[in-house]
Amino acid sequence: MPSFTPPAVLTFAATDPTCGAGLQADVLTLTSLGCHPLAVVTAVTVQDSVGVEDFLPLDPEWIVDQARSVLEDIPVAAFKIGMLGSVEAVMAIAEVVSDYPDVPLVLDPVLASGRGDELATETLIDAMKDMLLPQTTLITPNSLEARRLALDEGIDSEAPDLEECAERLLDMGCEYVLITGAHEQSQEVSNKLYGAEGLIQTLNWERLPGSYHGSGCTLASAIAALMAQGADLLEAVKRAQEFTYQSLQAAYRPGMGQHIPDRFYWARNTDDDSA
Repeated sequence: MPSFTPPAVLTFAATDPTCGAGLQADVLTLTSLGCHPLAVVTAVTVQDSVGVEDFLPLDPEWIVDQARSVLEDIPVAAFKIGMLGSVEAVMAIAEVVSDYPDVPLVLDPVLASGRGDELATETLIDAMKDMLLPQTTLITPNSLEARRLALDEGIDSEAPDLEECAERLLDMGCEYVLITGAHEQSQEVSNKLYGAEGLIQTLNWERLPGSYHGSGCTLASAIAALMAQGADLLEAVKRAQEFTYQSLQAAYRPGMGQHIPDRFYWARNTDDDSA
């Protein structure tokens, strides 16, 4: 029998029957990048490639039991968190991951679908900021999510700029913030990584035509996978963006809605040089 065991990454996320985003997207990405995925269901969604029609949050005890069962059996090298579904889910996951402070945690704050369907209440967002951000190694909001997370209605008359958003998220306790720029009105997509010292890294990408289902899940899971394999955070962030961009370049449209990233583009690539 082979002696190698791929590093395990545990993802907490909601299901997506299209397998374009959510838990299934995490599993595909982690597998494509050489990790063994461990999958804990937080909610069940009713959705297609156009948008989310409804979702059912899972009982928090079931979330904890799923996680504890695999964590007592298999050592994990990284955590990834996606859609949470309820305040109770936030509390349950925060309790579980608090027992593993040395395991890197990548948080993808899924607040709405690509179509704009609301997936998180303000109460859930507050719970996320209070209980999960202080345990987070890296949070990966898009620009809309960053502004919503950072907005302080008590002092802000308008949404803060993205640099201020990053500073506020860092003040909430996370170590790093990667704000993605696909939702900005710019010629290129500019993704910016911030840490305690301010802006650390900016990577610009050619803006691709169309819209994509699961790009954020792909990016966050790819970062978790690469960190699980020993890459430092800066390297993981850069390589994960490259992987995500190539997945989007190879995306396909199986239904009537958004394109779905091809996380196994490399397996279909017959050009040895580009592979």
